[in-house]
Amino acid sequence: MTSLTAAKEHPGLMRLAGRAGDYGHLGIGPVNVAAFEDGLRTNGGKGGYEWWYFDAQLDDGAKLVVVFYTKTPLKPGGPLAPMITISLDLPGGRSFAKTLNAAPLAFQAARQGCDVRIGENRFVGDLHAYRIVAAIEDVSVDIELVGEVRPWRPRSGHTLFGPEGKERFFAWLVSVPQGRVTATYRVGSEEHQTSGVGYHDHNWGDAPMQKLMHNWYWGRAKAGPYTVIAAYITATADYGYEPESVFLLAKDGEVVVDDESKVVFSAGRVGPDEVTGKPVADITRYEYRDGQDHYVITFERQKTILHGRFVDDQPLWKRLAAKVIRSDGAYHRFTGKLTFERFAGARPVETFQEEALWELMYFGHAR
Repeated sequence: MTSLTAAKEHPGLMRLAGRAGDYGHLGIGPVNVAAFEDGLRTNGGKGGYEWWYFDAQLDDGAKLVVVFYTKTPLKPGGPLAPMITISLDLPGGRSFAKTLNAAPLAFQAARQGCDVRIGENRFVGDLHAYRIVAAIEDVSVDIELVGEVRPWRPRSGHTLFGPEGKERFFAWLVSVPQGRVTATYRVGSEEHQTSGVGYHDHNWGDAPMQKLMHNWYWGRAKAGPYTVIAAYITATADYGYEPESVFLLAKDGEVVVDDESKVVFSAGRVGPDEVTGKPVADITRYEYRDGQDHYVITFERQKTILHGRFVDDQPLWKRLAAKVIRSDGAYHRFTGKLTFERFAGARPVETFQEEALWELMYFGHAR
């Protein structure tokens, strides 16, 4: 295993905003999340991007991911270009990845809370209960999500890049770290009704993501009475390849620990993905130590359910241009085993193993 801490080699180039002045500037509190934080946070047009994300592991064995976008996060300078994606993986091995590109006039979103509409599709909720309805071609979903853990963000939720006064940002709000899902999904004439465990977060920013972040691992899971959210983000070369960890551990709905500075990340059994060529770790581990608190969270990859390069679905001329400028961003989504361990000294006192869903986003060239 290769261990990587979040220690700063170039302090000031990348930081998770958590100073008193940061909260005041953003108009938010350090702990409690306000409803407007899950509403529209950009103007939808040039200069920003935004998305509302949902995923679920369903009791019938299916995996479901639904995302509503104002536009691609790779081009925040572009106009409003609303988009929806649905990814559905069925237990029998069939997979569906659907994208809907809509006209700007089809997009509506409230600022005071989460109420996003793209045509007849809707993503609406109040930081506790949500309804998500979407249909693309022969796949449709009707989802109810009810939170079991309070809304949370890593400090202010804003990661800042660059020198003070000239920062660009990427923001992340976890509206529902874990919730109970009731879902109906349809594929053609098939209809399935099931329940499961789900998650919803909301992201927005003011700069192309590939200009800020080189890559990230992100995952979430339920392990016994615990909820886990963990990420390891690496900035681009312009920001010194600075690392940043994000970590939440909640038990029975209440936050137990979330101090990212106490986390050491490690990766093992790393090899090239057969589709994207990016280095992918079979093992990713987050170890949290703070006095008597000692937790180890391990994700072990068993299957890659989605992997592709960003340019693969672009027109030929864009693919050729991407080769010229060596643009080779890629996305990967995995399923596998999560192992949760809590220690007293060197002795494990709690251990849980569960199925988990996580991702690797890779914007830059392999280092």
